[in-house]
Amino acid sequence: MTPRNSPPDNAPRHRVRHVLGTFAAALALIGGAAGAPAAVAQENPYERGPDPTERSIEASRGSFSVAQTSVSGFVSGFGGGTIYYPTTTSEGTFGAVAIAPGYTASQSTMSWYGPRLASQGFVVFTIDTNSRFDQPSSRGDQLLAALDYLVQRSSVRDRIDPSRLGVMGHSMGGGGALEAASDRPSLQAAIPLTAWNMDKTWSEVQVPTFIIGAENDSVASVRSHSEPFYESLPRSLDKAYMELDGASHFAPNTSNTTIAKYSISWLKRFIDNDTRYEQFLCPAPDDRTISEYRDTCPHSG
Repeated sequence: MTPRNSPPDNAPRHRVRHVLGTFAAALALIGGAAGAPAAVAQENPYERGPDPTERSIEASRGSFSVAQTSVSGFVSGFGGGTIYYPTTTSEGTFGAVAIAPGYTASQSTMSWYGPRLASQGFVVFTIDTNSRFDQPSSRGDQLLAALDYLVQRSSVRDRIDPSRLGVMGHSMGGGGALEAASDRPSLQAAIPLTAWNMDKTWSEVQVPTFIIGAENDSVASVRSHSEPFYESLPRSLDKAYMELDGASHFAPNTSNTTIAKYSISWLKRFIDNDTRYEQFLCPAPDDRTISEYRDTCPHSG
């Protein structure tokens, strides 16, 4: 998978990093033999938290303590919401994610993502929409407005790296996440959750996109929504499709370990350029809670 915070290159970042690491190791040996200081490969400055394990990404809370603050519904561009954020910046600033609810729903249906993702090292903004009946295109605009608010005017703006932003959303909010990714290619990640959108073609999207569908979704069936969305994304794009086994359209509205662990991995991999999390995405995970998984991993089987 190719991160978006690195210069364009024909080779995947993990392969480049391996080559650079090997080169640095060779220099270290030469330097040691000659009595010169050893060369050290530069570490990823965006890594946050300890080395991940299956247990750590499945946990209900990560390594960061979390606080939250409310945003008034009188704010311009969206309907207000709640910001969840790590209480320390000792490791540096964080990437940020805005999350939109589905049709007729409020931010409360997405509130469980706030502390769960923030405790892994993100600033998370669960938003309300201007109207509970807003369509996906409007929800996409509101997600972008929420991100702009986060980095420009929010009380936590000093904690955020404005170059590392992503979007998520459920149902029409997931359709909005696709709209936002289409409108703002500088985003680092998009995760539509059982998304609904009348537009089925997204060949213009340049943002790494992880589509999560539900096998028994009777509102936005995977056959008419999630699967066409995934297949229409460019073949060259870092993308994945995960179908939740036996799940309904509303699976993303309650705490769900499968959604959380792979969403965390995707956000870490592309917002933080953290290749430590690629092991959970590539090759396709062997997970009984997943009925189908597709990806563009360079080394998946």
